[in-house]
Amino acid sequence: MEEKLRFYKDEGNYIKCYLCRHNCSLSEGKFGVCKLRTVKNNIPIVINYGELTSANVDPIEKKPLYHFKPGKDILSVGTFGCNMSCSFCQNHEISQSKPPTEFIDIDKLISLIINIPNNAGIAFTYNEPFMWYEYIFDVAKKIKEYDKNISIVLVSNGFVNKEPLEQILPYIDAMNIDLKGFTKKYYNKICGASIEPVLETIKIASKHTHVEITTLMVNNENDSVEEIVAIAEFLANIDKNIPLHLSRYFPKYKMKNPPTLVENIMRAKEEAQKYLNYVYVGNVAGVDNNTYCPNCGYNLITRDIYSINPNIRGDKCPNCKEYINIIF
Repeated sequence: MEEKLRFYKDEGNYIKCYLCRHNCSLSEGKFGVCKLRTVKNNIPIVINYGELTSANVDPIEKKPLYHFKPGKDILSVGTFGCNMSCSFCQNHEISQSKPPTEFIDIDKLISLIINIPNNAGIAFTYNEPFMWYEYIFDVAKKIKEYDKNISIVLVSNGFVNKEPLEQILPYIDAMNIDLKGFTKKYYNKICGASIEPVLETIKIASKHTHVEITTLMVNNENDSVEEIVAIAEFLANIDKNIPLHLSRYFPKYKMKNPPTLVENIMRAKEEAQKYLNYVYVGNVAGVDNNTYCPNCGYNLITRDIYSINPNIRGDKCPNCKEYINIIF
């Protein structure tokens, strides 16, 4: 379904889109980098409003969110399109092309959310949610008018302009933001984007909502201990309680590098923990992903893949009363 763009400026001979930092120039029938925004009959439009490609009920830990509504499920939905072109994309079938879709109106979506047992709310994920901005904004606003206790989650690459971000944040309860690396070269070469807007998104979002960060450690690209330490230092300067998820890469899409060495990830985790209170490992079986109190070491949440056993309720360690950055 088509919908008029929210962030653009008419420049006379073309339309300038201001949703993300590509700031694409659009003209009749010509699309931006995301392949979603164009001009039709002199009206700037987006072509994926309400169009679903994917919908599943997932454990919220799969987003991954370890410190937000642990043990809950969440309805996870996505559309198509992206404003990055990551060589390793896990969901390239929907992010880099246009698969079959099904339109779902907002009332039906809310009905799905409220009828799922043990459900925290809705996560916009699988492809880049900011490329679904017009729909997500309308959905989020209506959900919060219906029931403020329904959680709204974005799993995002963070490559968005400041104004759209700040307008939607009042409706967002949690974000997992991909910080894909920590060099300009990596973002330019591997992701087709730039790092500065992502860093700004993390700084802004962390002031308004719960934020967790994921870095996919790609073998021989961004998996050095030095780069992960730089990420940890950056996050610690914002808030040392921001959880960092270090995820193991496997060959996918255009990227043919061998899987990341587990010992590299574990060494990076050990060094990152010198700066951050919570560092976790993804895509590696058998690792300790429990949550421990950063003050006394008390085991707050025991995790076995996506099943959890919490020994805490609220945001205080039951052993030493230290503040814990966690939302139940």
